[in-house]
Amino acid sequence: MPTFPVGIEAVAENQQQEAQNMDLKDKIIVITGAASGIGAAMARRFAQEGPKHIVCADRDLAGAEVVAADVGGTAIKTDVSSGTDITALIESVESDIGPIELFVSNAGIAVEGGVEVSDDGWQNIWDINVNAHIRAARLLVPKMLARGGGYILSTASAAGLLAQIGSAPYSVTKHAAVSFAEWLAITHGADGLKVSVLCPQGVDTAMTAGTDTSTVAKDGMLSAEKVADVTMEAISEERFLILPHPEVADYMRQKGSDPERWIGGMQKWQARLMEQSS
Repeated sequence: MPTFPVGIEAVAENQQQEAQNMDLKDKIIVITGAASGIGAAMARRFAQEGPKHIVCADRDLAGAEVVAADVGGTAIKTDVSSGTDITALIESVESDIGPIELFVSNAGIAVEGGVEVSDDGWQNIWDINVNAHIRAARLLVPKMLARGGGYILSTASAAGLLAQIGSAPYSVTKHAAVSFAEWLAITHGADGLKVSVLCPQGVDTAMTAGTDTSTVAKDGMLSAEKVADVTMEAISEERFLILPHPEVADYMRQKGSDPERWIGGMQKWQARLMEQSS
């Protein structure tokens, strides 16, 4: 029975070997969650590369309009928890502006808690952190493949590679987002589809404001602008796995080589955090 390279690092290695240097010049780009945080920073950073047009999609239309004005783009009100909104976004861009060449599925939320989180809470974060990626890909992948290729960038989290203390819904949905991006890369990479997944630890955005950053920023908080810079470098090289906190790669290796020890270490870290907060 043949054997195959398994896992994220194998995908990342294969894509990097086949990279042909993605150039954003004259490209049409759509970014969800673009009104603030990482999405806004990516829009402003990508604009420096001379794209044809940037579409800033967000349920916060006023915020998206500010960013769109900064980059000479277009703002479209979009709630990514709604499949109807995602369909409308993609169809309007494709018909009114042109073929989407880079789609950044960036919008996301966090929900604190564990087994006590309600079904509605789980469904909401699942729709935004996972289903939004699936619904966009369902529409875009056939279009991109028919055109000979395209690029999908998904924002996940280091929590999707490791774990998120204090939030089962965030940890689970970010794992699913990473897994879906990996599946896309494996299944359609040879057909011309480029895929990257962004997995930072703590980033200084509205999502982390007022939270205990020690649970999300073991190796320090980064600015959204720094994350955007790292992302631009990575997609220019067509790297699958984007790690603004490079330490995460070491944690992944530790987790894979000795999961029992890794879980024990995470339990100790959680206990220390609880002691500090009490």
